[in-house]
Amino acid sequence: MTTLEPALPAPVLIVEDDALIRLRLLGVLRSLGYSEDALDFVASLAEARAYARSQPLALALVDIGLPDGSGIELIRELRAADPGLSVLVISAWSTQATIIAAIQAGATGYVLKERDDLEVSLSIRSVLCGGAPIDPFIAHHILRHVPTQAQARVVESATAELSAREREILDLVAQGLTNREIAERLTISRYTVECHIKHIYRKLAVPSRTRAVNEARQRGLLS
Repeated sequence: MTTLEPALPAPVLIVEDDALIRLRLLGVLRSLGYSEDALDFVASLAEARAYARSQPLALALVDIGLPDGSGIELIRELRAADPGLSVLVISAWSTQATIIAAIQAGATGYVLKERDDLEVSLSIRSVLCGGAPIDPFIAHHILRHVPTQAQARVVESATAELSAREREILDLVAQGLTNREIAERLTISRYTVECHIKHIYRKLAVPSRTRAVNEARQRGLLS
């Protein structure tokens, strides 16, 4: 059985004034399956605002430091216009105040430009799957400045119960099935399976399939 991959949400607005970073993001997005005609690059707040007024967006990748202002302003405006819009910050800014301001403005996730293409790609994929990726350096930096009880609440939130579908997929992983085989068994796309598995990893705080299965068994989630 062949499963069809879901269409990628488009158009994608990329707000970035550095030509080299724009070229890099083009490569990352194309590697995810995007065609160039689904991507629109702008280099300033003014251009981004004009574009957003002209048509609805499916996803926005936003830099913080722009020639005519802060990307945080744009994030706030985009989310006010469309509360369901996913906005991923890809920026060199890593100060706590900037990060918190971006998240409070409505950013879905935040990744640093210094990360390699694979990590940036994974962050974008996470957003497409409904996740909220935060750069590990940023998460560590913020957690060092919050009380222990607050850290515990963050960990508790990240390890929430698995959904029925996630348990079903994890059970098939435990049986040794590949992502493609799971997709065929459940009549869903392999991309959807990958999204569920990433959510499982995050909830169980594990980095691999084997660790996920072992952790789930220890918690009584699998027989």
